[in-house]
Amino acid sequence: MKPKPSASVVRALAALVLPLALLGACKKRVPEELAGAASEPAAAVRQLAAHLQRNDLEGFARDAVPPATHARLDAAWRAGQSRWPLTELPLDDKLVPMLAALAAPDAEKTLQRSFDRQFARQDRDLKEAARTLGLFGVQYVKNEGDYTQEERDHYAQVIAALGEWAQQAPLGDPALARTTLSRLAPAARRSGLTTEQALSDAGMTGSLRRLTPFFIEAKATFARYGLPLDTTFADLRTGLVDQKGDAATVRIHYPLGEREIDTVVSLTRREGRWYLSDYLRHADDVLAAAAAAPAPPPSPPPPGPDTPPQP
Repeated sequence: MKPKPSASVVRALAALVLPLALLGACKKRVPEELAGAASEPAAAVRQLAAHLQRNDLEGFARDAVPPATHARLDAAWRAGQSRWPLTELPLDDKLVPMLAALAAPDAEKTLQRSFDRQFARQDRDLKEAARTLGLFGVQYVKNEGDYTQEERDHYAQVIAALGEWAQQAPLGDPALARTTLSRLAPAARRSGLTTEQALSDAGMTGSLRRLTPFFIEAKATFARYGLPLDTTFADLRTGLVDQKGDAATVRIHYPLGEREIDTVVSLTRREGRWYLSDYLRHADDVLAAAAAAPAPPPSPPPPGPDTPPQP
């Protein structure tokens, strides 16, 4: 279910493939509709993108899986057995440590000093690292890892485009780093989600609600570095390729840096509604693992008047 450690870098570049894009020109263009855009499967994909454009993480989770699955995922979340839909994010296992680091006292100063020592004005090295990582990532998803063929085709396009963007982005700019830390650190503190226990206590819906301000600041950060995510949400187009019974294939087209990504995704109809098959598969895997996990030991009964003292 989770990618192997060697795949985590690839997942970091690819897992949030739909949100990432550059403005291609200053003049706003109106994307052309794809054939079959009015179909229910195509509309289901656009609905998820619209939730993210509106910063509605709760709505995204609600509409990404059937209601019964959503309820089971929430229960597994509270038990510490699931972090879906966060597991659809890049390097999801690093989210809590990142929030904790950003929320630490004086994080703005300490992280800025670390950035200045390691990355400030190292543009040539950062561009070369981006180029190398992009080449590695494309080859990896084409030949390795636990991906469907659709994911391989899609991720290869995305990683190549992101590699090109990273070679042009001002990643070594100290002023941009300072601005980023000054916005992300307070948002991380306000979330209060700096431990796994805090996530469990808040529950899935509560955690997503508390993460929303941080998500907004993260999108603003991408925009400062030349990746305005809301532009891709707005320009994402979908069309129906094929539908047979409860299975459908939808074409997705969206701008990403200097490229136009064109790919297909599979959808499955459950309980009368259409869902991305990959999201269903990932959620089902999470629930299967939760069901197979050993039950926690029962809590000891409260002490009574005849309860002997514990050694």
